[in-house]
Amino acid sequence: MSKASNRTVQIPVTKLTCAGCVKRATSAITSVTDTSNVSVNLATEKAQFTYSDDATLAAVFNALTTAGYPSRAETLELDLVGMNCASCVNKVEKSLSQVPGVLEARVNLASESAWIKFIVGTCTPEQLIAQVKASGYQASLHSHEPGQDVNQHKEQEIKELRMSFWFAFLMTLPVFILEMGSHFIPAVHHWVEHSLGQTLNWNLQFVLTTLVLAIPGRRFYQIGIPNLLRGSPDMNSLVALGTGAAWGFSVVATYLPNLLPANTQHVYYEAAAVIVTLILLGRFLEARAKGRTGEAIKRLVGLQAKQARVERDDEWVDVDIQAIQVGDLILVKPGEKIPVDGTVTRGESYIDESMLTGEPMPVHKSEGATVVGGTLNGNSSLTFRATKVGADTMLAQIIQLVEQAQGARLPVQALVDKVTAVFVPVVIVFALLTFAIWFIWGPSPALTFAIVNAVAVLIIACPCAMGLATPVSIMVGTGRAAEQGVLFRKGESLQTLRNAKVIALDKTGTLTEGKPKLTDLELTNGFDREQLLALVAAVEQESEHPIAQAIVAAADDEGIRIPLAESFQSTTGMGVAATVQGQTVSVGADRFLSELGIDVAPFTERAKELGQEGKTPLYVAIDGQLAGLIAVADTIREGTPEAIRAFHAAGLKVAMITGDNHRTAAAIAHQLDIDKVVAEVLPAGKVAAVEKLRQEFGNLAFVGDGINDAPALAEADTGIAVGSGTDVAIESADVVLMRGDLRGVVTALTLSHKTIRNIKQNLFWAFAYNASLIPVAAGLLYPAFGILLSPMLAAGAMALSSIFVLSNALRLKRA
Repeated sequence: MSKASNRTVQIPVTKLTCAGCVKRATSAITSVTDTSNVSVNLATEKAQFTYSDDATLAAVFNALTTAGYPSRAETLELDLVGMNCASCVNKVEKSLSQVPGVLEARVNLASESAWIKFIVGTCTPEQLIAQVKASGYQASLHSHEPGQDVNQHKEQEIKELRMSFWFAFLMTLPVFILEMGSHFIPAVHHWVEHSLGQTLNWNLQFVLTTLVLAIPGRRFYQIGIPNLLRGSPDMNSLVALGTGAAWGFSVVATYLPNLLPANTQHVYYEAAAVIVTLILLGRFLEARAKGRTGEAIKRLVGLQAKQARVERDDEWVDVDIQAIQVGDLILVKPGEKIPVDGTVTRGESYIDESMLTGEPMPVHKSEGATVVGGTLNGNSSLTFRATKVGADTMLAQIIQLVEQAQGARLPVQALVDKVTAVFVPVVIVFALLTFAIWFIWGPSPALTFAIVNAVAVLIIACPCAMGLATPVSIMVGTGRAAEQGVLFRKGESLQTLRNAKVIALDKTGTLTEGKPKLTDLELTNGFDREQLLALVAAVEQESEHPIAQAIVAAADDEGIRIPLAESFQSTTGMGVAATVQGQTVSVGADRFLSELGIDVAPFTERAKELGQEGKTPLYVAIDGQLAGLIAVADTIREGTPEAIRAFHAAGLKVAMITGDNHRTAAAIAHQLDIDKVVAEVLPAGKVAAVEKLRQEFGNLAFVGDGINDAPALAEADTGIAVGSGTDVAIESADVVLMRGDLRGVVTALTLSHKTIRNIKQNLFWAFAYNASLIPVAAGLLYPAFGILLSPMLAAGAMALSSIFVLSNALRLKRA
């Protein structure tokens, strides 16, 4: 952080309720060195103070947070243009971090975007954009509007690079033929020597090469030279130095040959032109491949309908989707896309939600059901009322989540950052050493060898592949996951999930449907099944307990008329009783009936068997006489056994956390082959259960329904929320499953492993490429084998390394 002259700033302060709060907040700010003239205003909820060191703002922010009166921070995303390598990323991040009030800045080379977190009131988007431009790059505010064409600027970039490459190619081809053809093809050499002569030949090469460097190659000099002069060279600086050296030496050899030592008057126009052409080709292919890494976002955006049929003044009119307002009535005909989120008011149909959830079966929707924008209506017309529009729709939130994940920085990226921070300056020093060694100790003509090898070092070492290695894999991996109904809210969870040793599963709503069903009804002599179920349902319909709802639902499903109950009484944890059609009906646990003086012995053994099957037994008494035994069970979700087998196959331990009693929990665990059971856990005790399991097994992923399990999801190393399309709690976990199926966790684990493996492959290639070829370019193999690396081959190899990394990452699209 830089020193600044004394500045006075106002920042928001929250949770101020009294004069005591003001005093404590003031003390927190005053405790930070370099603050003065501190005042906190309770009415405006703002703090004002003077400081001189830019680092002070972040320190004040942390001090207020620790004191319990946090300031407010906002996040901003910028689209960037002109970045090409890892050193560009470091430069922009460093530049943005120097803006007063910026708490964190992350730049992603693959998505060409910057994510900035800053204290409200300390800086503006315009200042941040100006800071990026001062670093030599272009920036603009990113829009999260779902209708935006997210690839528009990429398509423009691809078009410009294509035109630049073909212009450079057409100018370079005759230069290459004139120079290299003369070396390798006797007929060409004879024709050039006798028809053109050396002077015209070199003049032609000068004109054509200068056109290549001045027009399509100008970008390297416009960015690279200023960065070099600022003391922060990047890849463009390396290309500018390398091609500039080759061109400059050739110009001297052409027009001022007497300035050069004898036997060194050679030209390297073809090297300069070919280097620029090959790098432009590499960038063109790279840009096209990077465009493919964002196809998942493009497909999600493509799900959005462009228009909708809305009721206005008692008429149905077609309007642009941007014109829809919350509360509008919308008509959707068969085969049309649902334009925004809403609630069905009339009609019924089947909706294809596979594009969001990955679930192939259409979902039945009728009055009162929720529909999601981007899904496809089936066989009938529907009318629904808009509840969420624009950036608030589920589809827009999903797009934003995927974009955030794609811009994430994994822990493994820290190594890349450390290397690339010093890489380019070290390469320039190494190139200068190469020049010096060859010039002093090299064979004749030493100057020629020195220039050629120094240029080769500059060109081969461009750190493009290192900068792309991690972000492109994250982009493709998280995009592929989104297509499978798995949303990585935080890209970091790609790495933490891979490290999991145990999968801890909440039972209700995760392993099971969370909707108990009546499974057994046994009678004593003298009672009729239908009559008994009607009496029990009459009592239970007065209760809101899930078990009660299951019994009432069973009676409804069988078409049984449920009578009214009177004098309803509930004993917490025991049972319920009421008068129905003049009879006293009691339903509850064995201890409940025992307190009423009713002997439950006839059903004791059967109740024990049901409990061992994971069912909850309830006894029924009519007018003080034992009448029957009812069993209710929460059914296992489809796909749960398959998912648990997959966890075991991956070498993971599986644990279940439940509030059920030990006997019921053990029965379910035995049925599903679960390794560890933590039973009789109250909702508040789930965090302690997660901590205990982590201590026993290691890195832990917790899977819950995302609503009741928020504390445990936050405590786990990776929190995974299981949803079902529209009811996803996207703020409660690191990973969100759009489909209410544990097989989605298997998908997330698989993609996590494959993405991290892909990143490691990319990093190995990028580092191994530079580590092995820089010494070769410097001429290390020349003394023993007589091998030198041509600058042209160096340019080709450098471009190839980036293409390899991108192509390897794109393999994840098939994962």
